[in-house]
Amino acid sequence: MTPVPPSASKAAVAARSAAGSLTAFCPWAGEEGVRVYLRPVGLMPIAAWAKGAAVPLAGGRFAFATAELIVRQIDRPQGADRIERAFAPLAEIMAWGWERSRAVAERLDRQLGALTRARPAFAGLDLARPRLMGIVNVTPDSFSDGGDFLDPAAAIAHGQALVEAGADILDVGGESTRPGAAPVPAEVEEARVLPVIRHFAERGVTVSVDTRHARVMAAAIGAGARIVNDVAGLADPLALPVVAKSGTPVVLMHMQGEPGTMQSDPHYRDAALDVFDWLEARVERCTAAGVPLDRITVDPGIGFGKTVAHNVAILRHTTLYHALGCPLLIALSRKSFIGALSRGEPPRARLAGSLAAGLDSLNQGAQMLRVHDVADSVQARAVWEALHPPADVVR
Repeated sequence: MTPVPPSASKAAVAARSAAGSLTAFCPWAGEEGVRVYLRPVGLMPIAAWAKGAAVPLAGGRFAFATAELIVRQIDRPQGADRIERAFAPLAEIMAWGWERSRAVAERLDRQLGALTRARPAFAGLDLARPRLMGIVNVTPDSFSDGGDFLDPAAAIAHGQALVEAGADILDVGGESTRPGAAPVPAEVEEARVLPVIRHFAERGVTVSVDTRHARVMAAAIGAGARIVNDVAGLADPLALPVVAKSGTPVVLMHMQGEPGTMQSDPHYRDAALDVFDWLEARVERCTAAGVPLDRITVDPGIGFGKTVAHNVAILRHTTLYHALGCPLLIALSRKSFIGALSRGEPPRARLAGSLAAGLDSLNQGAQMLRVHDVADSVQARAVWEALHPPADVVR
């Protein structure tokens, strides 16, 4: 379980005697099969925390004093989920939880603790500033730049350009996971990525390996990869032991189905909440296997088994995922939903939409963005940082 920081515990205790507008809200919340969620809203500068007006969001540049309280009852005999939502100050929400049941109150307290917990460095990278993960696809068929960097020399040249442009991490992948993509044999994937990973690792660059196969993970770690970025959330039965034994930080991503079929007909009861529940179960599985929370980052998997509406709903609820207690990576660069929301632009013409959605993710506290266009993203981040300074810079 995520430890509850003093700020969260004090808020919970003080809230037990608070009176508010939630008294009559959702009287069935204490029933069997009910889950509750906290989504911070109305984010304020982190200086609000220093002044005692709010609590910090994941130790970053924002604070919050209000949240959306979401209550969901699943697996009902009638079939459809029962969901109710309310916006209220944190004190009222915590008081409401104690009125419903001890279990509800304790879940809210754990989530508040996870939401306010400062995130330590991930793979040696200080998360006090948002980090940019540059994409190096050593593949013939990736959706945006397939074939451009299949040759190792071309991939290395591209990776070097991304590093010089300001990438904090190079994410090297040898298997396309675009919709409809076919699986790649592990030996082929290794032949593509290992020379690239080894080249940059020897030069001190933080490299992640983008793979869903345990064998490739192990080989990449041996070649110097510092992060495993798995679109399947360690679904390979051997993947979790590789990560746990090696001590390698991991990015757990949500994907509904397999790349070959994931976009055929994706369905969710509630996309944002279903993804949260899946990631929560994955994080718990990892920590139970000996992977500490500080070595886990979560990614809601934009575009992986999701319609445009699903993607939009998840992005609107970005702050929800901080309640998992881990750093949050958002990967949406050049994805098809951007063109679908606009004029059907091809992948290379989706820079503006990628920056817009990426900056909105930063406005909701995301700690990392996975991007194709590193130089443009570095410039956008620089302006964003000036507009959202840390507490000790606010005037």
